[in-house]
Amino acid sequence: MSKQKKEILPVSALTDQPETYHIPVLLHETIEGLHIVPDGIYVDATFGGGGHSAAILKALGPKGRLVAFDQDADAANNLPADERVLFVPQNFRHLKRFLRLHGISKVNGLLADLGVSSHQFDEAARGFSIRFNADMDMRMDRRQSRTAFDVVQTYSEQQLHKLFEQYGEVTNAKTLARAIVEIRGRVSLKTTEGFKNALRPVVKGNPNKYFAQVFQALRIEVNQELEALKELLEQAKEVVQAGGRIAIITFHSLEDRLVKKFFRDGGFDQKDDNPFIQHPTEKVFKIITKKPVEAGEEELKKNTRSRSAKLRVAERV
Repeated sequence: MSKQKKEILPVSALTDQPETYHIPVLLHETIEGLHIVPDGIYVDATFGGGGHSAAILKALGPKGRLVAFDQDADAANNLPADERVLFVPQNFRHLKRFLRLHGISKVNGLLADLGVSSHQFDEAARGFSIRFNADMDMRMDRRQSRTAFDVVQTYSEQQLHKLFEQYGEVTNAKTLARAIVEIRGRVSLKTTEGFKNALRPVVKGNPNKYFAQVFQALRIEVNQELEALKELLEQAKEVVQAGGRIAIITFHSLEDRLVKKFFRDGGFDQKDDNPFIQHPTEKVFKIITKKPVEAGEEELKKNTRSRSAKLRVAERV
């Protein structure tokens, strides 16, 4: 990635799209990192508002193709009238299956912008945000059955403790898990307000920050986000051709660590730390971003969501 300071153009200059549904983060850096070949085939694994896709299409020539995945039905409303686009209304963990279904074995690059879109946070009924009262839902794909309410209502104390500690970094995760198990039989936790009101006695520190961490943990569990990310990366290793690039934008330290490890090791297997044991090393990726790329001052002013975004790019060897 170039270290030269560049003029930050408005998103619309790259995409020709209004910044309403979702502002794509690290847009310029991502497109630069993908090193787009005009006649190539690219995958946007998280289509969302279509901002990144629009920028990819702008860099592609008339023979280029874009395969866009999104499990959220609302995303289909943002599709451009462009015959180069193939939309797959599925979770990106099914990447290889649907590429094969459409006769695609190899692609020139892949992008994933992980996490929740601004649209999902702002649509009260989805239950993602602590700002609105709604059912404890949090499903990105509303075709699936399990909701956040199912998690808090049926998981064991140990399971709840683990997910709040690992996915939300909640300081008193054990206390919170115990409180949920104790009250869920006599107090309704079906709505976001009901959940927050019932658990206020165990809140530590700023309530908004506390519940944001709790909701994040539940959302990651409901949507199996880390498992899906692992599956995406493993499949991307197979479908991205030599010289092609993978660009992943994360918003959580656990996601970022998974991406960093995968790009470094080519997989997720734990390596033996014994220096006397030799492990076969097959170089799978060339790391393009030695350190994760983060939003600059100008982007941070325009889009506060970009504050926790980290972009990593690797090239398939």
